Amino acid sequence: MHPELKAHPEYFQKEIYKLADNVYMAFGYAASNVYMIIGDDGLIIVDTSETTTAAANILAEFRKITDLPVKTIILTHSHRDHVSGASVFAESGNPEILASMKYSDDSLFVASDHPQPVKAMQARTKRQFGIGLSYPDEIVGIGVGPGDRPLKGMGAGSLPPTRRIGDEGETLSVQGINLELVMAPGETPDHMVVWYADKKVLISGDNFYRSFPNLYAIRGTAYRDFDAWADTMEQLMSFKPDVLAPGHTKPVFGAESIKNVLTDYRDAIRHVINETRNGMDAGLTIDELAHKVKLPEHLAGKPHLREYYGRVDFAVRAYFVGTLGWFDGNPTTLSTLAPDDEAKRMIKLGGGASAFLVEITNAKKSGEYQWGLQLVDRLISAGEMASEARVLKAELLRAHAIDQINCPTRHYYIQCAKELEDSGN
Repeated sequence: MHPELKAHPEYFQKEIYKLADNVYMAFGYAASNVYMIIGDDGLIIVDTSETTTAAANILAEFRKITDLPVKTIILTHSHRDHVSGASVFAESGNPEILASMKYSDDSLFVASDHPQPVKAMQARTKRQFGIGLSYPDEIVGIGVGPGDRPLKGMGAGSLPPTRRIGDEGETLSVQGINLELVMAPGETPDHMVVWYADKKVLISGDNFYRSFPNLYAIRGTAYRDFDAWADTMEQLMSFKPDVLAPGHTKPVFGAESIKNVLTDYRDAIRHVINETRNGMDAGLTIDELAHKVKLPEHLAGKPHLREYYGRVDFAVRAYFVGTLGWFDGNPTTLSTLAPDDEAKRMIKLGGGASAFLVEITNAKKSGEYQWGLQLVDRLISAGEMASEARVLKAELLRAHAIDQINCPTRHYYIQCAKELEDSGN
C-alpha cells in the first residue's frame, strides 16, 4: 500500500481526548468522533457514531468519567456514521434530540418522496468504505477514520430528532451549559455546528477533517455546494476557537493553528473552483480539467490537505457536472456509440482480441494499470475473451490499489477485484 497509509493504524489509535474541563471526545472507536459535554445534572452528546456496537464501546468509556444521564443529543448532520448510535446513548431514556430543519431521515440520499437507486448506492457505499475487507492487509483506514472498527449494528440505532433547529440557529441553555447551534452548510446542506463559547470549543461536524475535503463521494452524491463549503470556513474562523473539534480525525488546538488549517481548507476549495471555472470558460472538457487542475505546492503538501479521503480530480469533475451538467461541450460526446459497439470497433482497429490481450498483459507488467483497465473493459464490453479479461481486470485493480493514497479509491479497486474473483469469471 501507499507508504502514507501505513501510518493510519497508529494515527487512529483509540483515545478519549479532554478538550476542556467538561468536554470529552471519543476518537478512533468508529468512523466518526463522538463528543460528551458534562452539565450540572446531565450530559450533552454531540453525534452518536455509525454502529450500536461502537456507540456502546464509547458510552462505556464515558461512563468511566461520569454517571450522569444523557439528557440532550445534538446531531451535526444526517450522515449515518454520525447518527446511528443514538439509541445507545439514549439509554432507554427520553433525551431531547436536536438537528437541523434540513435534516433528512435517510441520509444516503437527497430527501425525496420518489424512489431512489438504493441498490446502486448500497453497492457503491460498500466499495468506497471497504466494508468486508480484511484488516490490515486490504484496509488500514477509511481516510478519515480507522479501518479496524466494529461494524455490527451499522445504521441500527438512529432516532428521529425531537426538535428541529431553523436556519437562524439557536442559543441553547441545557444542564447549565450555554451552546450556540449555527447552520453551516458544507459536506451536507443540513450541517449544524456547536459553539461552546465559555470554553472556546467549536464542534464543526464534517466541515473540516484531516484530508482534502470529500467534495464528491464515489459512493454517489448529489452536488455538494463548493462555494457554500468555502464560505463556511470563513464562518468557522469568525468564532476564533481555541479548540476545533471535527467530525473525523484529531482535534486542532490553538487559535493560530486553527486559523491556519481553516484558511488552507478554504483556499484549497476556492482554488479548485476558480481553476475549474476558468478552464470551463476557456472551453476545456471535463477530462482535460480533471488532469490539469492541481493544488498549488504550498497547499498540496499540508497534512490536512493530503488526498486521503477527497480527491482533487473527483472534485473537478463534480464541479463541472454540478454547474454545467454531463455534457462537456465537445459535440462528439453528444451521441457516443454504445459501449459494446465502440469496443468491437476499437478491438478490430487494434488487431483483434488477442492483440488487445497482449497489450493488456504488457501494461500490467510495466505498471500502466490505468491503460490496462481501459483496454480490458473494451474486451469485457465486446464479450471478447471475457473470462480471461475479467481475471486480468481483477489483477490490474489489485495492482493499481497499491499506489493509491486515497482510501475510497483503494477500497473501490479491491472490492471490485473481489467481486470479479467471487463471480467465478
